[in-house]
Amino acid sequence: MASRMDRALLLLSLWALTGTVSLQASGSCPERLVGEERRRTCPRPCKADKDCGNKRQCLCDGQCGLSCVAPGRTCPWPLPPSENSVARLLSPTHSFSALFEVRCKPGFALPNGLDVTIRRCQGDRQWSGDEPNCTEAESPKPPAVQTCPLPEEVTNTFSIQGDATVGTSIRYSCLSGADIVGSSENFCQDNQTWQYPHPICKTVYCQPPREVEHGYVVAVQKIEYETGFDIHYLCKKNFLLDGPQKVTCLSNGSWSATPPYCRARCLIPAERSRVMINGVKRWPFDVTDAMVPHGENVAFYCKHPHKQCSFTAPQTCFDGKLQPPACYLEPTWLQYKLFPHRLVSEIEACKPSDDLEV
Repeated sequence: MASRMDRALLLLSLWALTGTVSLQASGSCPERLVGEERRRTCPRPCKADKDCGNKRQCLCDGQCGLSCVAPGRTCPWPLPPSENSVARLLSPTHSFSALFEVRCKPGFALPNGLDVTIRRCQGDRQWSGDEPNCTEAESPKPPAVQTCPLPEEVTNTFSIQGDATVGTSIRYSCLSGADIVGSSENFCQDNQTWQYPHPICKTVYCQPPREVEHGYVVAVQKIEYETGFDIHYLCKKNFLLDGPQKVTCLSNGSWSATPPYCRARCLIPAERSRVMINGVKRWPFDVTDAMVPHGENVAFYCKHPHKQCSFTAPQTCFDGKLQPPACYLEPTWLQYKLFPHRLVSEIEACKPSDDLEV
């Protein structure tokens, strides 16, 4: 760019010098061509100095050709400062045929993409060409990156490590966690094609899970189940689901959890004594079917071995089994009927400071 501008400046300087020569150099001056320069008013045409009078000479005035010009006449200088460019006079004076350079500041350019232009003082006392307008230069766009195609079915199946640009490699791993069938690595070639075919993920199946006693499997019965298949479980009436309500076939061929259990209710092993259930003191016959669900805590009333007070001993129902604590004594029928206020569950509760033995 710099060498071309230097040659242009040299040619314009030589042309400007030859433009001040009279008839001796008339053969190098172009024919008059009006309309190409801004605000151009060409002086009177001539062929020799005698055609111009005493104060003018027949000189080459650019596209005006040989014209009667007053050599001492000057063009406006200095010019008003520009925010985006710098002007520099290339000639000793700013008279006819003088040259000056307009150079755009860094980051700015002329409409033609260059950052410098040369203007000449014309016979009409105007600088040649249009007023330079340096505007902010656009940053060059980076070259387009060449890549190899990755179809949607590939990106939906695999986790891709690396990018697909030409000259680089990528690695595949199945999103499902399954094993890869084929090459796990591929190379993007210069012709934007892959070195190897895309691999596939090995299909994995889960075997049917075990049956659940006292429960139902809510799923289509199959010999094997594909990855992502869900199986739901329900329990029969009066049984409680203990475990996950749903299991999913995983990519490694196993289920997301072991199947649940359907746990049975427990009969409250007390008839003539109240018990504590969920913080409420209740007679067993007031509880539905005198039973509590699996996992429920039941507190039994026991008598202090040395004092006339009671304390509670909790037990938990587990799959149909609920044992009373060793300290619990079931009241007799006579105690229940004749002295109900003396039942252990009805006497005063022991104080926290009392030493208890279960």
